[in-house]
Amino acid sequence: MTRRLILDCDPGHDDAIAILLAAGDPGVEIAAITTVSGNQSIEKVTRNALQIAELAGLDARIPIAQGAHRPLLREAEHAPEYHGESGLDGPRLPEPTRALDPRHAVQLIIDTVMASEPGEITLVPTGALTNIALAVRLEPRIVERVREVVFMGGGVHVGNHGPFSEFNVAIDPEAAAIVIDAGWPVTMIGLDATHQAVVTPEIRSRLDAVGTRSAAFVGELLDFYGAAYAVYGFEHPPVHDPVTVAQVIDPTLVRTVRAPLAVELTGTHTLGMTVADLRAEAPEACCTWVALGVENDRFWTLVESALARLP
Repeated sequence: MTRRLILDCDPGHDDAIAILLAAGDPGVEIAAITTVSGNQSIEKVTRNALQIAELAGLDARIPIAQGAHRPLLREAEHAPEYHGESGLDGPRLPEPTRALDPRHAVQLIIDTVMASEPGEITLVPTGALTNIALAVRLEPRIVERVREVVFMGGGVHVGNHGPFSEFNVAIDPEAAAIVIDAGWPVTMIGLDATHQAVVTPEIRSRLDAVGTRSAAFVGELLDFYGAAYAVYGFEHPPVHDPVTVAQVIDPTLVRTVRAPLAVELTGTHTLGMTVADLRAEAPEACCTWVALGVENDRFWTLVESALARLP
C-alpha cells in the first residue's frame, strides 16, 4: 500500500537524503513538502527544498510551502557547524523552476490532512516541530485524521545539543511537547537509532556505484557532511533524517518500543530532554513509540534503490 507523506523539514544534508528516499521509493507518495527554521534560516532551507525537488524531478504539482521562521517561544537557532552557511554546503544544486505554494506551511498541512481520507496522511517531520504544533493548535481535528507522526528528534540515552537533548527538540521543546502530547500515534526516531545509520567507506562505495545524478549529489553532500562530523569525533557520519522515511517504508528496519514519552520543559540542565519511561510494559493507552536501533546495511540498500530510480 502506498503511504502518503507530508515531509516537514529544514534541509539540511540529511533532510535532503530523506526527501530523495521518499521521492525514489515506489511505496511512498509525497503529498507535500513544508519547511521550518532549524538547520538554517527559513529562507535558506526553503530554497534548499526547492532545489532538491528540482534535482529529484519531483512532480511540479507537489506543493512546497514555507513555514515558521522561529520557534514558538524562543529565538531561532541554527547549525552552520554541520550544514554550512547555506544549510546545504558542498554539493552543486540546480536552480529551482517551481514557485512556492502561496499558503503558509501550517495551512498547507491542515488543508492536505483535512482533504484526505482519515488515516491517509503520515506526517514526517525532520526538523523542529514548530509547524506541526501550530497545525494542531489551529485545527485540532487533524489529530484524529493523521495516520501517525514519525519524527526525527530526541533520544533515550544520548543528546547532541546538550548532554540530554537533541537539536530538533531542544530548539523548540514547547512545540515537541505539544506534538507528543496530542494523542495521535507518534514514533520518535531519536539519536539512539540514527547514530547507527552511518556512512562507512563500504557504504560510500555502494552509493558512488549507483551512477545517477541524485546519487552523485548525495556523494557530494556526504563529503562536506562527513568532514563536519569528523571535527566532532565521528569516524563515520550518521544520517539522521532519512531513518524516519525508512521506518515508514519498512518498519522492520527500525527497532522501536512502546513507551510513555515526555519532553522536559523546566530543567536547568535537561531542557529539551525527551524522557522515555522504559521501566515496565507500556499501558494499553500509550500511543508513543521510541526507536532504539536501525539495521544499517538494509537501510542503505533502501536508499540505494531509491537513488537508482531517480534522475
